[in-house]
Amino acid sequence: MTAQRLQTVRVEKPWGRRDLWPGFANPQPGGEPVGEIWFMPPEGDAAELLVKYLFTSERLSIQVHPDDATARAGGYPRGKEEAWLILAAEPDSTIALGTKRPMSRAELRQAAQDGSIEQEMDWKPVTAGDFIYSKAGTVHAIGAGITLIEVQQNVDLTYRLYDYGRPRELHLDAGIAVSNPVPFGKISPASEQGVLCAGRKFVLERWVGAGTHSRAFPADRPALLVPVAGAGSVDGQPWHAGECWEVTGDVLMTLDEGADVLMAYPGDGVAATSRPF
Repeated sequence: MTAQRLQTVRVEKPWGRRDLWPGFANPQPGGEPVGEIWFMPPEGDAAELLVKYLFTSERLSIQVHPDDATARAGGYPRGKEEAWLILAAEPDSTIALGTKRPMSRAELRQAAQDGSIEQEMDWKPVTAGDFIYSKAGTVHAIGAGITLIEVQQNVDLTYRLYDYGRPRELHLDAGIAVSNPVPFGKISPASEQGVLCAGRKFVLERWVGAGTHSRAFPADRPALLVPVAGAGSVDGQPWHAGECWEVTGDVLMTLDEGADVLMAYPGDGVAATSRPF
């Protein structure tokens, strides 16, 4: 087994915040708001997945991501599907997921151009503990007052359809072409233990409370260990909330009392339990 802690990169955003999340230092007084924390692998490591924390004070753009086939046709390594675990949310916080009604792409384009797309989106209330898997093609926007962990396919490929009049580039032609403007369905609370999602582009498991867990990962497809709360150890090294670790091989991880951990790894099936150590 190998385990290495990934580098933490703070990303300033105008829609970010100055009050972050336990484990992350707030910006200095007068400093720019931080919108994202990225966990970056070593240079040259072409990781399939990327983990971020997001801290929002305003609505993010209404946007969409392409699937693998479309992205590769455009020269990208993969498309982008993503999952969100909501850590905290203001009482009126929402995330737009899909449209209120099935729309044609022509209708979606017109709504994006005249601004009515804001009213056409289904702004769903969210609370701490909710879990959302957003497939490629889902038209969406993360709202204000939310702290979340995002696990995504590792590619910088976002098509903005609408940005509330902000002076940023839109990508209507590309975005409309990959959009699936239909209702999304319900949001459910995340399980406190076990598999949160599988059968798509990656698997996400959650482990809570004191215990020992083992999984086997191939050397060319590392997994990401995301400590949400508490502490423990992996490969004999201590981990703490607010970090992210890349692990390969037969992984043995211990959780202390009060720990809460996500384990994300590429593929559509749950990893095998590794042999006894």
